[in-house]
Amino acid sequence: MAIQRPKGTQDLLPGAVEQWQYLEDTIRSVCREYGYEEIRTPMFEATELFQRGVGQTTDIVQKEMYTFLDKGDRSMTLRPEGTASVCRAYVENKLHGQPQPVKLYYMGPMFRYERPQSGRFRQFHQFGVEVLGADQPLVDAEVISLVWNLYQRLGLTQLEVHVNSVGCPVCRAKHREQLQEFLASRRNELCKDCQERFERNPLRILDCKNLSCQAVTSGAPTTHDTLCQDCSTHFERVLALLDVAGVVYRVNPRLVRGLDYYTKTAFEVMVEEIGAQSAICGGGRYDGLVEEIGGPPTPGIGFAMGIERVLTALQVQHKLPEEKTGLFAMLIALGEKAQNEGFSLLGALRAQGMPVNMDLQGRNLKAQLKAANRQSARYALILGEEELERNMLLIRDLTLGEQSEVPLVKAVEELNKKYQRGV
Repeated sequence: MAIQRPKGTQDLLPGAVEQWQYLEDTIRSVCREYGYEEIRTPMFEATELFQRGVGQTTDIVQKEMYTFLDKGDRSMTLRPEGTASVCRAYVENKLHGQPQPVKLYYMGPMFRYERPQSGRFRQFHQFGVEVLGADQPLVDAEVISLVWNLYQRLGLTQLEVHVNSVGCPVCRAKHREQLQEFLASRRNELCKDCQERFERNPLRILDCKNLSCQAVTSGAPTTHDTLCQDCSTHFERVLALLDVAGVVYRVNPRLVRGLDYYTKTAFEVMVEEIGAQSAICGGGRYDGLVEEIGGPPTPGIGFAMGIERVLTALQVQHKLPEEKTGLFAMLIALGEKAQNEGFSLLGALRAQGMPVNMDLQGRNLKAQLKAANRQSARYALILGEEELERNMLLIRDLTLGEQSEVPLVKAVEELNKKYQRGV
């Protein structure tokens, strides 16, 4: 029996990869325009980083992490998200000594052991940004407007940006008390996970996707009921700046996000057309995270976006660009001498940036022309014994059905002219 890929993973084949590259190129362009620089962190970290950074009460830490002992009996975990790793790199590399804020972005694979379904994989890919070292509402608004403008650039429509403030440790303590008081008599009606959350992190009960828990928490106190003056002022300023930026949003008092490190601003971007997993981006402020993992007190905010989910939304809305045309030319060399000459010509054409290919199996002219058509080549460059004797190259236009000859010594120059003109 042939070995198959692990459950919850996928092979990205030619045809699909080009769509990924289009999205990645657009992301990099937008980040460059906003002044964000790329950071790349290891795909595995010390398990403690995620226990302390993501939070012991989260589903990620409790149920979903790929954790193993290395040969030194150290507990390591494949990264389930990117923010904790970026914050660890910020501390370890003393980026807090640079002019603040530090504006970073990342792209890469993440790993969570969960039930695979549409838009959800065990190896998935995220794009995220993190801004460290600034606590002004202007930063929150810029981060949200960046992702909003990225989606506008991609042409996505029917988006909903949900925004909330989950408060600071001071006002969250008041909300925790009110929420526990509200739920105390209904505790047995909660799912098993939420019953455990009741003592450790009751706020996360509001984030439960279980319909029975959602019914139990209907009418429960929200974080808005207990926001302190500082958090309330901060949130009002963020909303005012989003209005200035033209971001269409909805205040959602039940939005709390699923990670323990969030403070003040939290947000998600939804698109309903991709099924149950409708969130294609989520993030918020995490002013205590850097200190939690051993760094100096440092405000931070960021978001993460699932690459697979965004591609699904682009496909559903027919916003992905049409496939680019294939090869510029296929070199058809007939015989060993022609292959030698053609191989040299191939290198010269590629050095000029032309996408060209050559038959590698020694097939006849008819088979090679069929291969040129299969690869959507515009031209067939034919070099046989007769052409070699006259030091000429036969150029056949496979679109127009026309052909001409050019001296071999001028072949690169003439073909480059055609390539630059797009003909």
